[in-house]
Amino acid sequence: MSVETTVPAGAVRSDAPMSWTPPSARERLALLSRTRSVTIVGASDNPARPSYFVATYLLSSSQYRVNFVNPRLTSLLGHPVYPSLADVPGEVDLVSVFRKHSDLPDVAEEVVGVGARTLWLQLGLWHEPVAQSATDAGLDVVMNRCVKIEHARFAGGLHLAGFNTGVISSRRRLKP
Repeated sequence: MSVETTVPAGAVRSDAPMSWTPPSARERLALLSRTRSVTIVGASDNPARPSYFVATYLLSSSQYRVNFVNPRLTSLLGHPVYPSLADVPGEVDLVSVFRKHSDLPDVAEEVVGVGARTLWLQLGLWHEPVAQSATDAGLDVVMNRCVKIEHARFAGGLHLAGFNTGVISSRRRLKP
């Protein structure tokens, strides 16, 4: 099984054949390149949580307008946190989801309802019926991938240790 099609433990599989296929690396680069805003659903103010780490990275190392959704918070890293996607002002472009599998159908319905272009399910999240319904609604779907890791990989800021080492290289950087 290739890395592109690895399904994480706990994944929600579909009995029906799927027409959804994971986007290739080039397709993910194109998707991130056209993205103007990232909305993190399930954002946490706990620095030990992956959503917090992704939020700090996107705010400091990307050109994206970053929004947060969590009905239990009012602010995060100096930015407002909205109770739902419908409350986020402006265009909702890419929605990065940090929620449990059982919440994903409702989240996907909300993502479609606000007119987002991309549903991005973070590492460990794989829900085939959700991917199929979002694809059928015209959204791009990425599952079991971290938006921070993908952005850093394409921007040249990801080393084997997972951070920018500051090493000067002659390799051309791709601009996500």
